[in-house]
Amino acid sequence: MPLPQITARPATAAPGTPKARIYAMLDTDGDGIASRHDYFVRIERARQATGRTDDDPLVITARTLGERAWAAMDANGDGLMTYQEYAAWVDAEKFDTVCQYALGALFDLADTDQDGTLDRAQFTALRHALGNPTGNADAAFEALDSDVDGRIHRHEYLAAIRAYVTGEDSPMGTALY
Repeated sequence: MPLPQITARPATAAPGTPKARIYAMLDTDGDGIASRHDYFVRIERARQATGRTDDDPLVITARTLGERAWAAMDANGDGLMTYQEYAAWVDAEKFDTVCQYALGALFDLADTDQDGTLDRAQFTALRHALGNPTGNADAAFEALDSDVDGRIHRHEYLAAIRAYVTGEDSPMGTALY
């Protein structure tokens, strides 16, 4: 099944906020509502971008953790998450107990040599699969690679996303979204 192109559009409320920008990326079909399908198409795109098979343990883990994250975000179980629901739900505690695991599993998919880091190509492929334009991913890589070693460490990646979601300073988040 061909996957839809991801075209992030601003959420209807507070379009310049970090939460709105992330929500727009979650709404992969751009219809204003993030659906279960929208959420899982991102995992499928990451699987395809990394060349992994459906039975790869890392793909299974990403889907399992994605299911947990989606269940937490879609509390009423209707398969849809409005911007208002997402904005009311996401915070530092939810990132620490839910989001970081799902995002970490996607990082692990892209970490083809399993060394806990992503090079520029791996990072860009992952972020493009998740809905960021390639140019934004390049700028985000530059912002995050503070030691200029050409590698992004898993903990740095997750900390930068957490900072962006919670309203702290995140040069990577600003560049990425």
